[in-house]
Amino acid sequence: MEKFFKLKEHGTNVRTEIVAGLTTFMTMAYILAVNPNILSATGMDSGAIFTATALGSLVGTLCMALLANYPFALAPGMGLNAYFAYTVVIGMGYSWQTALTAVLIEGILFIILTLTNVREAIFNAIPKNLKVAVSSGIGLFIAFIGLQNAKITVGGATLVELVKIDSSNFHDVGITVILAILGIILTGILVVKNVKGSILIGIIATWILGMICEAAGIYVPNAEAGFFSLFPDFSNGIAIQSVAPIFFKFDFSNVLTFDFFVIMFSFLFVDIFDTLGTLIGVATKADMLDEEGKLPKIKGALMADAIGTTAGAILGTSTVTTFVESASGVAVGGRTGLASVVTAVLFGLSLFLSPIFLAIPSFATAPALIIVGFFMMQNITKIDFNDASEAIPCYICLIAMPFFYSISEGISMGVISYVLINLLTGKAKEKKISILMYVLCILFILKYIFL
Repeated sequence: MEKFFKLKEHGTNVRTEIVAGLTTFMTMAYILAVNPNILSATGMDSGAIFTATALGSLVGTLCMALLANYPFALAPGMGLNAYFAYTVVIGMGYSWQTALTAVLIEGILFIILTLTNVREAIFNAIPKNLKVAVSSGIGLFIAFIGLQNAKITVGGATLVELVKIDSSNFHDVGITVILAILGIILTGILVVKNVKGSILIGIIATWILGMICEAAGIYVPNAEAGFFSLFPDFSNGIAIQSVAPIFFKFDFSNVLTFDFFVIMFSFLFVDIFDTLGTLIGVATKADMLDEEGKLPKIKGALMADAIGTTAGAILGTSTVTTFVESASGVAVGGRTGLASVVTAVLFGLSLFLSPIFLAIPSFATAPALIIVGFFMMQNITKIDFNDASEAIPCYICLIAMPFFYSISEGISMGVISYVLINLLTGKAKEKKISILMYVLCILFILKYIFL
């Protein structure tokens, strides 16, 4: 392992990498429950989707470990799965087979774009300050996801507001909010005390507190409201669900239509910039970028993402992409692909032990996301706030991610504002903004006009 992953060179060891891989898995295991729930709305078999989700995540994450030696994990992306189910299939009326075909073609195009260095060129074209802003913006974004997962923030008259706890919701929403807040405080204390594996300990401790509350009758499962038992359910035994109902089920009959091109391009656009944003953000936090702001071995990381997407489509799931929750593993010291191997193995084990992983509640992983958000936000001090032409686009990029609920939209807004502000103030020449940045700016503007 030392020879292959170069642990000493990266200032890490086997124990740290194992804890990092386990932590990353725990923070993203929810996808095993959420993805089947979302995609089954299209009529796809939920058991088959569970298997496809686990296998797609295993393949993509293992490719990341072997091709790039980075501690990043992959799985079917949130947002992309909702677009697949609710927009393409339910909204536009296409079959799920057609949607899977769009994902397959997107994956093949990704492989081509990676081999021709187009995606790497886009990564390198983004200015260094903007890369730092992406990292900080992701911090706010995943903290916001954590607050939502824990039901601490809910929709209301002001769009987003603090949840109200009363006698009508205390035994489901109320107690889980309290447990999540306790988890945040506990994890925060462990971080302050420099306890190894503090984020993972926080997840498990919060989950155990929840099970104690359920056993005592304080927490009462309410399936209709999305609150399930916190104890693993082995009543149906241990069996791997067949992927056959959705495996290699493609429909190429609509490939030459304009609507199909729009669907495929939407998948392509969101995945490209979500992935680039995640790589920028997590790599910045782990100090993996070189002096020029470039990520060594990025080609391997992007190829892993492309292979993951293609394999996921063949297996029968929506776009497989690099997960921002990888930051949780990086936060506890993960620096090499060994952490990714651990995460991949756990996705494989989840096929046999699905009741355990499906029982991990979102309020237990929420504290991890919120604390990891804090770690990501620390990078904001690296932005040059003395130069407003740099700072304002960074600020726009940073706030767009949580407010628009999208990493790719944050990058879009950051690039557009960076180019226009510097171009219209005469600073573009002295900063030597690349041609590719101008091209990206135009493409992003056209996207908002036509898509």
